[in-house]
Amino acid sequence: MTRIKRGYIAGKRRRKIRLFTSSFRGAHSRLTRTITQQKIKALVSANRDRDRKKRGFRSLWIHRINAIIGKNKKKQYNRYSNLLYNIYKGQLLLNRKIVAQMGILKGNCLRMIANEIIT
Repeated sequence: MTRIKRGYIAGKRRRKIRLFTSSFRGAHSRLTRTITQQKIKALVSANRDRDRKKRGFRSLWIHRINAIIGKNKKKQYNRYSNLLYNIYKGQLLLNRKIVAQMGILKGNCLRMIANEIIT
């Protein structure tokens, strides 16, 4: 009997997974079972860490805004939450990222906006 070479489709699938895990170390890039486990783990970690990254940037912006408000000598806003509340109440379309960048690059501009919101 002639020898049957099995699994063209399965081999193709495994090859595709191997390409994904080719940069991993040791058995994680060589053995099929561990390759599939590591691929799942890597994708889960990537998804989780994208959310963590967003969370980290948001807290960075909040810290920056707090620092800028603390430097203000007139102390119109003693807290970050009061400033953001009044920004949204005044219907200004400024998110935390933009407010933090304005405070770093042009602190006077942020103070002017704060003064306009108060009056």
